[in-house]
Amino acid sequence: MREVLPVLNRWYTAGAPFGLATVVATSRSAPRDPGAAMAVGPEDEVVGSVSGGCVEGAVFELAQEVVASGEARLETFGYSDEDAFAVGLTCGGEITLLVRPVTEAFDPSFGAVAESVAAGEPVTVASVTDGPAPRGATLAVWPDRVLGTLGTEGLDAAVTADARGELALGVTQLRHYGPHGERREDAVAVFLHSFAPPPRMLVFGAIDYAAAVARIGDFLGYRVTVCDARPVFATPKRFPDGVEVVVDWPHRYLNGTDTDGRTVICVLTHDPKFDVPLLEEALRRPAAYIGAMGSRRTHDDRMRRLAAAGLTGAELSRLRSPVGLDLGARTPEEVAVSVAAEIVALRWGGTGTPLTVTEGAIHPSP
Repeated sequence: MREVLPVLNRWYTAGAPFGLATVVATSRSAPRDPGAAMAVGPEDEVVGSVSGGCVEGAVFELAQEVVASGEARLETFGYSDEDAFAVGLTCGGEITLLVRPVTEAFDPSFGAVAESVAAGEPVTVASVTDGPAPRGATLAVWPDRVLGTLGTEGLDAAVTADARGELALGVTQLRHYGPHGERREDAVAVFLHSFAPPPRMLVFGAIDYAAAVARIGDFLGYRVTVCDARPVFATPKRFPDGVEVVVDWPHRYLNGTDTDGRTVICVLTHDPKFDVPLLEEALRRPAAYIGAMGSRRTHDDRMRRLAAAGLTGAELSRLRSPVGLDLGARTPEEVAVSVAAEIVALRWGGTGTPLTVTEGAIHPSP
């Protein structure tokens, strides 16, 4: 959804109705995760995707229908062995979509949500998908305000509390409540779509490899910062637009920077005077990934220095070094791909094994 919001907000601001299809549930080997979205706007313009092409034609028609009728729909697509020509997912998975019309009358909070997402402000959009509440009704929840309603005061209060409790983590999921927000009932299904600020990627060492890693990090949706103590190398013109460049000693900068369980740290300094104090700081703080560039000899020397600095075995085990997967990479761009591949594999529990020699579902159910 995040990537198509600028276009959707342009339609919304112009007063052009559009149909918005959002994946709200998946099973088995579904091609897209909950939150993936596709929209059909003025002059039948299409943005986004919900299945990678399997059912987009049918969703296109559904989006047109909900705009014409003004009524939201809930549709499930799967694969049928009995009817191979039916519209469905050839991957064998199943997705459930909420398809709803979006205009200022139907969703008065949409513009404010789009502005918050663009500004990196956390917000959750809660939408009724099923049950004795208006299907497609939305409630936008920020840390300090709420816009919209799901139909009853009690349901609004319960959903607001849950949305705020999980907003910092960017949780996106389907939850169930009673008609008035009762916790132990499941009559009303509500999809909570959270937009937390993008996760951070901190790249240390302003070398050619850093520029390539920063570029692919930006492509993957991270907010990227490159830090180096040498001002001759740490210049914005050497890095992609939108990448923050900081001149500071790496360990000092990291010490004054917040990290969380989604933060990625790439140490490309390749110099003990920089990377040892930096890794000593990094390995003692929350992060999703900590990788360091270097040869086997550099790695062994670095591990001895870190152990001498007092890091425990558990702390040292968090270090991914030498950085990246074994792809035979040579150029900075190829190395960046190997680093990104390792980050993605670690995030989703992948093995890095070629799919041609594996069995079972490609996208296991969460």
